[in-house]
Amino acid sequence: MDVQQLTFIIVGLTFALYIAIALWARAASTNDFYVASGGVPPVLNGMATAADWMSAASFISMAGLISFMGYDGAVYLMGWTGGYVLLALCLAPYLRKFGKFTVPDFIGDRYYSQTARTVAVVCAIFISFTYVAGQMRGVGVVFSRFLEVDIVTGVAIGMAIVFFYTVLGGMKGITYTQVAQYCVMIFAYLVPAVFISLMLTGHVLPQSGFGATLTDGSDLYLLQKLDQVSVELGFAEYTSGSKSTIDVFFITCALMVGTAGLPHVIVRFFTVPKVRDARKSAGWALLFIAVLYTTAPSLAAFARINMIDTINGQNMQGTNYQQAPEWIKNWEKTGLIAWDDKNQDGKMFYAGDERNEMSVDRDIMVLANPEIANLPSWVIALVAAGGVAAALSTSAGLLLVISTSVSHDLLKRNLMPSISEKAELGYARIAAATAIVIAGWFGIHPPGFVAQVVAFAFGLAASSFFPAIIMGIFSKRMNNIGAVSGMVTGIVFTASYIVFFKFIAPELNSAEYWLFGISPEGIGTLGMLINFGVAFTFARFTADAPHDVQHMVENIRYPKSE
Repeated sequence: MDVQQLTFIIVGLTFALYIAIALWARAASTNDFYVASGGVPPVLNGMATAADWMSAASFISMAGLISFMGYDGAVYLMGWTGGYVLLALCLAPYLRKFGKFTVPDFIGDRYYSQTARTVAVVCAIFISFTYVAGQMRGVGVVFSRFLEVDIVTGVAIGMAIVFFYTVLGGMKGITYTQVAQYCVMIFAYLVPAVFISLMLTGHVLPQSGFGATLTDGSDLYLLQKLDQVSVELGFAEYTSGSKSTIDVFFITCALMVGTAGLPHVIVRFFTVPKVRDARKSAGWALLFIAVLYTTAPSLAAFARINMIDTINGQNMQGTNYQQAPEWIKNWEKTGLIAWDDKNQDGKMFYAGDERNEMSVDRDIMVLANPEIANLPSWVIALVAAGGVAAALSTSAGLLLVISTSVSHDLLKRNLMPSISEKAELGYARIAAATAIVIAGWFGIHPPGFVAQVVAFAFGLAASSFFPAIIMGIFSKRMNNIGAVSGMVTGIVFTASYIVFFKFIAPELNSAEYWLFGISPEGIGTLGMLINFGVAFTFARFTADAPHDVQHMVENIRYPKSE
């Protein structure tokens, strides 16, 4: 069977599994829909959290970023993994002790203010839509290549599947679906990595192959060969960085604290029975996440060296387009790779200077990797299924955040407090359906490549939610005026900076014009500092939080008491 037939079969089987799980785990109450009735075992919740966390950005785009950026791509590894540790240690157990459904719920009650709740709802929706755009884009990229449909059709298929198990099962259906999706995506990520590591270095473990010598007779280490080839082709050394220290610091920090402020990850810790289980599930999730994140740098390096060899040929003189590998022709159909024969010699050449004739979208690297390495067709189809699983798992979590923010936080807790549970559940499903349609539109018209869009979402979360949650847990005196002022200032500043450099004046998007040399991907850190500064300034000149709220904060601070 060819790749397309195998992809239809493997992806179809995974879709059937997700739908069957959704039918089995159908939500019967708002408690089921919002937090799976708080009955998910820690190991399964850790696996579901890992799937929720490892989005299309992690599966599809992160290794692509590292493959193209080399050392500079390490900011994504450091930021995303460090952020999860921060979340597990500083936030998860305390929020679980609080025992509410959502982040806006926590902020509304902690800051004793419907205004705070409403601002948190707006922030949650804004962040989630920014994030979900990258996921839907990932679905479109996978389907456009492997099912040979256009990106619009691919996004529509993804929307239909997410619609089914999100609207039907809520958090309960999503949780158990994400367990299956984690198994699919991690198997799909590791299998080609192991194959290619054996082919290039003779090592079974990609992690050890990353630091091993090549088996091509050159007696060079993998990274030595990459450095050597990169310099010859006009690129910077693969192991050297081009970003300024301040930008690396700010991007890493924005990704870290943004992780800890992401509402769809935080809500996962409300689905376990006890505070102790929240800590356990955080540990399991970190272990499950580490499997992919320690593999990504080696997969990126393998993909880079194989891509250069297949485009430029073993002698680095270019490959005749008529004899081009099949993977180039396949990806050309999607528009994600293109050849411009500048010197009219009929040969393709990939370089980092004026010799370059190839345009390669970095989002294809993981998906194209098995084809570039001439792996069996079933491996290529498996990677397609993994990419879809990664995008759908995170999309579902984000869409549920949007749904619960509207139905529970905005309607039930604010505008329509007297509605019945049945009506609230109905509104939640309507909100989820509406959010899926809007998310699909963003997937068709994304504001950047997958990981870049996701990085913006992290910056928005860092500048809005993280300070409000941290101050809500560790500062008894922080009041509603300070928290609301900080959130509004932080997210408005960060969003304005990103919109200006990415949409209004993209021609100015360079270190020469950035504030303090900080890129839009890292501006969330400065937004966070502004949030803290504004919040403490306003709180300093207004009344402290009421005594009952301070007592509540004392109670949350000791998760071991339960």
